[in-house]
Amino acid sequence: MKVLIFGASGSGGGSVLRACFSSPDVKEIHAITRRPLRFTHKKLRVFIHNDYLDYAPVEEAFVDVDACLFCLGISATQVSEEEYRQITHDFALAAAGTLRIHSPTAVFHFISGKGTCMDSHFMWARVKAETERDLMALVNALCWRPGFIDGESSNSSPRIYRILRPMLRLLKPFRGLYINGQDLGRAMLKATSENIRGRVIENAEIRDLANQ
Repeated sequence: MKVLIFGASGSGGGSVLRACFSSPDVKEIHAITRRPLRFTHKKLRVFIHNDYLDYAPVEEAFVDVDACLFCLGISATQVSEEEYRQITHDFALAAAGTLRIHSPTAVFHFISGKGTCMDSHFMWARVKAETERDLMALVNALCWRPGFIDGESSNSSPRIYRILRPMLRLLKPFRGLYINGQDLGRAMLKATSENIRGRVIENAEIRDLANQ
């Protein structure tokens, strides 16, 4: 399996990447990032790129992959609504469109979030719901709705998240609320191998897939 990953320097994406490193099914990993990663791996090839609305300069990264793991994201507390919509929706749609051209049979995985809803009172939940809808229409995407992701340490995480992280780990017994970051990656790879597409997967099912 050859995979393309976005958000590898973040908490969730970093965990998904490590799951790919440890999986015997994954033979090659392409990562699109704005800056070099802090580590290397024999499976990993990094493509440095800044314009996440135009992937023409790095289209090679999209060729002949089996899955795109779109783990790129940002907290709605860190940016304006306009910026949040561009990062969450527009960047993902641009990546999915490029994937459809160069690897039309690949699965596009989008990390959404628990509580995503089109008519939510929360802006982030509405934007993610719109993104899910548009990605499923465009590439029959698989949309993941994890609760708390217990992922890699990342300086890009909101400060409040880093402070509350030890307490949030108390959610581990609750199947609908907690997911280990590498388990999320394992679930994505399992879904790819089973050719699951075009639907939403909630946290409890993510844990089930990871355990298979």
